[in-house]
Amino acid sequence: MRNSNFKKKFVFFLIFAGIATLLLILVPSFIEAPLKDYVSNFFGANDGRMGVTAAVLFDQLLRIVKIILWMSLIVSIIRFVNYLIFSTALRSNDYEISSLLRNVFSIILYIVAFFIIFNSQYPNIDLAALFTTSTILGVIIGLALQDTLGNLFSGLAIQADQPFQIGDVVTIENKGSGVVENISWRGVKIRTFQNKLIVISNSVLGKEAIEVAPRDNLNARLVFFNTLYDNSPAHTIQVIREVVRQVENVSTKLRPIVRVKNLGDNGIDFEIKYWLDDYSKFNDTDALIRQRIWYACQRENIEFAYPTRTIHIETKTQDNVFFEAGNEVFERLSSVPIFAPLSDEETQKLAEASLVRVFAPDESIVRQGQKGSSMFVIHRGTVNVQIKENGAAKTLRTLREGDFFGEMGLLTGEPRTATVLAVDETEVLEINNLCLKPILEENPELVDSLSKIIEERRVILDKLEEHSKEREIADKTSVFDSIKKFFGLKD
Repeated sequence: MRNSNFKKKFVFFLIFAGIATLLLILVPSFIEAPLKDYVSNFFGANDGRMGVTAAVLFDQLLRIVKIILWMSLIVSIIRFVNYLIFSTALRSNDYEISSLLRNVFSIILYIVAFFIIFNSQYPNIDLAALFTTSTILGVIIGLALQDTLGNLFSGLAIQADQPFQIGDVVTIENKGSGVVENISWRGVKIRTFQNKLIVISNSVLGKEAIEVAPRDNLNARLVFFNTLYDNSPAHTIQVIREVVRQVENVSTKLRPIVRVKNLGDNGIDFEIKYWLDDYSKFNDTDALIRQRIWYACQRENIEFAYPTRTIHIETKTQDNVFFEAGNEVFERLSSVPIFAPLSDEETQKLAEASLVRVFAPDESIVRQGQKGSSMFVIHRGTVNVQIKENGAAKTLRTLREGDFFGEMGLLTGEPRTATVLAVDETEVLEINNLCLKPILEENPELVDSLSKIIEERRVILDKLEEHSKEREIADKTSVFDSIKKFFGLKD
């Protein structure tokens, strides 16, 4: 696209410059002398003085035409050179050089060229003396262009100092914030986050305090939340930090910081400090982090603080909005093939000990390579099972209500062989190895039944997935022995 634009400008420059040059050659060589003689003879046929006057006027007209032709040629050359320098040679991938520099560059060259061309046609007229002696004219022009010149010199100062570039996020007090879209000799255009355009003159901008978030810099943001005093601060910090790290647009170069900001009247106030890859999207990132915090607190039974005015001090457990009745959990686990060997009583114990977890859309439930000691049954929603292949995520399959995953982590403690992401808001039942251990200790025969079911399931999954490198090592030891070793069961 850039090469095509360059070719068009180059062809136009050649045509225009060629025509102007041709006219400059033809006028003095073939047109000026014959026309001058013709005009002098025509008007001087009856009156010699009229012929002289006409010849002088015609000469002045030709001089003006030459000045116009020369300036046209100079303008075309300067514009083409301007394009080569600023739009091609000095073009950057990060930002475009401001049009202010190219305008100043062009104006200076135009003025110098005009002085030279004018003096070549009128060597007896001193333009410099004419402008310096016209005091009244200078005062009038200065007063008329006061605002314009103020904007120009303020723009030059801004360009020289370069406090911000195109693409940076700026905040100006009492005027708003947004992304710098254009810097010119007159002012700066800022695109607000409401998609409105703020135009501020350079003279006004030079007097304002400006907060700048450069686009090529890791800029930090702060998000706040609070919890009840009953919740462990250390556990809360660990949970929230892990959640924030997985949010899109949060930089992986610096680890997010979660710390206690204050011990408030109603609970513990926390502060999250994180860095963004693209600061212009901070509103969306802040909102997504707050959403993930809510889901994480629901999963971990971390309660938010709220103002209370009661006579008696009491600790009230906040109801889980995703609480499932015991019979629903029992029915869901009864339909899972891996728990088919369990009796109704054993399944009921497992249902009572299982935990209800809710995950936000696009949030990871387990990650590939993560150490596991539990499995999950999808109670509501959909998940994608993904692996890393050539540095990119590849979806192996999609699981829905009633499906389960992570059984090898529950029974053998193997690391997760894939990453599981929630497609939409997903509710899962998490079964920990501590829930299953008492059942296996009371009924050791279940180990043999469970190991056979697991081995059959692994054969099926290996056929569906052409990806089993992580499993090849685990296959050297039988599932039966792995389960007994993981749960510490005696022969």
